[in-house]
Amino acid sequence: MGLGFSPETVTRNIYDVFLSGFEDFPKTGLSEIIQKTPSGIDLAPSNLDLVGADPYLYRMDNRAGILKEAIAGVRDRYDFVLVDTPPSMGQLVINGLFAADHVIVTLDSGTFALDGVSTLTTIFGDMKEDLGREIIPEMAVVTRWGECAPSPCPCAEPAETKDIFSLIRNLFYKKPEPTPEEIKAQEEQKTEHERLLSMLVEIKRLFRTVYTIPYSPQVYEAQKRGLPISHFAPESGAGMAYKTVTGEVLRWN
Repeated sequence: MGLGFSPETVTRNIYDVFLSGFEDFPKTGLSEIIQKTPSGIDLAPSNLDLVGADPYLYRMDNRAGILKEAIAGVRDRYDFVLVDTPPSMGQLVINGLFAADHVIVTLDSGTFALDGVSTLTTIFGDMKEDLGREIIPEMAVVTRWGECAPSPCPCAEPAETKDIFSLIRNLFYKKPEPTPEEIKAQEEQKTEHERLLSMLVEIKRLFRTVYTIPYSPQVYEAQKRGLPISHFAPESGAGMAYKTVTGEVLRWN
């Protein structure tokens, strides 16, 4: 939907590819479900049916390699294939990791983000033990960076207002003492700043490369319009940050 595509408009999707040929399910190749989107990106769509795929996958012998095999049939048509896994643990995530040449882990800047990394690390270890596939996450992208930080203390004067008159005024008039609310806001901002720095240090310990994406309401506006931020607001803070990430990924090829 973030690419301007409604999943209800197609009769077959990635669910059918995963279950292709299993028992009474019809054969469906990846090329048969690929759709064009307004941004020019080809999409292999999903819908809520995919939630029910896991029980079937556990009954298949080569369940970890289903997606890898499906992508092999269209790989020559593309420079890059991006596999977007669901935000849950199971066979779909394992399929995505098994099919990928490179792994990017996306996190938000919330308190529990590192818990998700810990769970992923467990999956990486299980895949190495059970499937003989070592997964080395090459990049972490931390989104909504700074969203949780309180706004600056209202008593702080914006830099652009510090003209010659305000400087002279500050020489002769004592600034008012901050109110308890302002002091509390400053303390909360300091605490949040320290939390973010600590989080970033830990993430950098776990990943080779780490990028932060600043919070931007334009990201949500782009999603509503069904366009990537690169097409909707490329010069925004988030757009420029994602452009930097893209430059790094392009060097992988």
